Amino acid sequence: MPTPDKQLSAEQSQQVAETIREEIARRRISRQTLAEQAKLSLSTLEKVLGGRRPFTLATTVRLEQALGVSLRKLPETITVAAPANGGIAPDSLGSYSRRAVARIEGTYITVRPSFGEQGALYAYRTEITWDEASSSLGFREGERQDADYTQYGEVAVPNESGFVYLVTNRHGQHRVITVSRPRNSGEMYGIITTLLAGRGSLLTPVAAPIAFLPVKNVPKPSLGRVSADDANYAAYREHLRRTIDEPFAIFLPG
Repeated sequence: MPTPDKQLSAEQSQQVAETIREEIARRRISRQTLAEQAKLSLSTLEKVLGGRRPFTLATTVRLEQALGVSLRKLPETITVAAPANGGIAPDSLGSYSRRAVARIEGTYITVRPSFGEQGALYAYRTEITWDEASSSLGFREGERQDADYTQYGEVAVPNESGFVYLVTNRHGQHRVITVSRPRNSGEMYGIITTLLAGRGSLLTPVAAPIAFLPVKNVPKPSLGRVSADDANYAAYREHLRRTIDEPFAIFLPG
């Protein structure tokens, strides 16, 4: 027999519904559009947003993937019991405790070179949070101009290298971001290795410098493609230059 889908509590469902309504208003999209992107019926979406039906875990995950944001946030007043493994991440992710990686949690403005326009930059949000279910850090991107390429996955923090790895694994296809641990001011610098989409089905491996800037350090962030005439362009470019000049990442000539 199939396992019944887990239902969120009334409090969690209300919080998720409020977050979705805020995202719909901010993005100026219709509920019908969101339902189609999440592969849900409009009737189901209307019922959960109206409180006539609780959110299920499966429905929430579909909406998270469609919006590219985390919808399940624990209220500060809730005390979570320690998981059976003592709150330690799996060995495959570095066997770290939450306390050991607390400085990594947060929301970042992520900056890298634009893959579509020479000289331009590309910026979006990345949220790194602790996931109680997996007892490890996870990440999720949001507010990407190219929403179809929004990524989410696991965060490895092995003691041996001292670096942070944000890993996406979709059916064996990997994207890996390797960055330093946070500096005193919170930034993380490193390299992204991914696939560049070309014409038709052509994919080409590509690597580029990348910087994670705590959102508190960027009062009015520019997101999407950032050209030279943008107010944040010079600061973003300086962070990417630091990645190579210090160096946090080295690109060897062929």
